[in-house]
Amino acid sequence: MKDLNENVLGTDEMTSDELNLKKEEMLSFYNGSLSYLQAQHDYENILLKIDEVRFKRANIQMQFAMMMQENKEEEDIEKNDESTDTNIEKKRILKKS
Repeated sequence: MKDLNENVLGTDEMTSDELNLKKEEMLSFYNGSLSYLQAQHDYENILLKIDEVRFKRANIQMQFAMMMQENKEEEDIEKNDESTDTNIEKKRILKKS
């Protein structure tokens, strides 16, 4: 298994100078990529913040809509009670006459 890993990496054919050069190349590549990765990280964080704000806004709108619906239902109940009371009073007035 060790031989297989060495063959895949190619380390058994490399001298110590070549290995050090390869390490430097890899380090250079990763250091060069950091700016791109940082930009992507910043981009993803900004998208996350936008999504959080959208979720909060939608949640507030839903709560407001539910609150307004409750108020409308209460008003409808009050109107029905008032109209019922008026009908009862009118009937009573008619019965007393």
